[in-house]
Amino acid sequence: MTQPLWTSEEAASATGGRAEGRWQVNGISIDTRSLQKGDLFVALKDVRDGHDFVPQAYEAGAGACLVSRPINDVPALEVQDTLIALEQLGSASRHRSNAFCCAITGSVGKTSVKEMLAQIFRAAGPAHWNVKSFNNHWGVPLTLARMPRDTKRAVFEIGMNSPGEIYPRSLMVKPHAALITKIAAAHLEGMGTEEAVAREKSAIFAGLEPNGFVILPGKDKFFDFLRDVALDYCPGGRVLTFGGEHDDAFSVGSSSDGVSTIFTLRIGDETVDVSVNATGEHWGDNIAAALLMAKASDIPVQDAARALNGYAPPDGRGNAEWLDLDCGGRALMVDDAYNANPESMRAALAGFALRPAERKIIALGEMKELGPDADALHASLAEPVLACSPAWVMLVGKGMKPLVDALQPHTNVLWEAEGNPLQIKVNNLLISGDALLIKGSNASGMHALADALRKMSADRSLARNGKEGG
Repeated sequence: MTQPLWTSEEAASATGGRAEGRWQVNGISIDTRSLQKGDLFVALKDVRDGHDFVPQAYEAGAGACLVSRPINDVPALEVQDTLIALEQLGSASRHRSNAFCCAITGSVGKTSVKEMLAQIFRAAGPAHWNVKSFNNHWGVPLTLARMPRDTKRAVFEIGMNSPGEIYPRSLMVKPHAALITKIAAAHLEGMGTEEAVAREKSAIFAGLEPNGFVILPGKDKFFDFLRDVALDYCPGGRVLTFGGEHDDAFSVGSSSDGVSTIFTLRIGDETVDVSVNATGEHWGDNIAAALLMAKASDIPVQDAARALNGYAPPDGRGNAEWLDLDCGGRALMVDDAYNANPESMRAALAGFALRPAERKIIALGEMKELGPDADALHASLAEPVLACSPAWVMLVGKGMKPLVDALQPHTNVLWEAEGNPLQIKVNNLLISGDALLIKGSNASGMHALADALRKMSADRSLARNGKEGG
């Protein structure tokens, strides 16, 4: 019989809280909309106070609620602070687990590498990982607290927006292996400089277990700094590198049909092929990092490569899909709208340049949190945009004005202050054989453009199938 995730006695012991009744739960939720029957609902105070949703949680079948207000006659755990209690549950979960735990951070690629590693780990046995991008002050402890008792391998993505966020998360995860994908110009508004970004990211090694694995991008300009900080935190750390031909893991070469790519990689003294549904050289680095981490967790390289074959990016991370058009034809939409910084923009544009299409259309939203160099960083995208030979470039947000000025002499440019007006314009512009790239910082709203085009396509497909059925 499967053991419960938490019993009332265990949860009370971990948090120092007062349990109301005796209960057990099989999952943890912070959102009544996705709560499963038998979950522990945690009433966090964020934009909304989760305590306002406690009645709905019980109606949805919550096994108990974690609260900081008196509650009687229903299964509950009362604590002083629900976020601190969630952190305590996360720490207790990590303490009782025998899982090989990995931690991942970086300015670009961290979610993709996390998802790759999760796919490999799942194929090798009971695995656990962050859902979506639950990588912040509540996402990491929530993921830890949700970790099943029988987990063999787990991977935790840890993100940040400002100084001091990664260190406590690393201490909580206590990874056996920690990886930095790359240091780049991201969150500069909160961090100030790339050097400060590197310093914050290096804190991923703060909680590294003795003799743990330090996995770094060998070509990164901050490599020496990151290695030295890692070894200060963990003097017995074993340093592994990826990305370059003199590193422990790297891409030897690739072939692409413009939709999927087969990468040949060298991992230690072994050579493997991995096919992914994505384009762009940066995917080779992501695969190399994932395979190196998998090897550190004692998964044979050949097994890890087989498990990774067919990998497709998560929604909004560069996944490609076909759109049905009014004219009866189809256009390819590359949805990379989840987030953006200068480095990921250049990588996405380089990959898009490889895709075959009769025409290419690029829709970009402004990059947020870039600080005083924002204008120059936006303008610097002109060269990689033009390298795609676009028929049209659609730009959204006031921050995109410098790029508008840089592009206008060379190609067709349409600018909007916000994304909503673009939805109909892009839809009307698309013709069969087009390829469309959509990318921007999450706050720029480009995901709404992708969602609107996706819905229009689905409605057309439904209407046509209905006619054919009739």
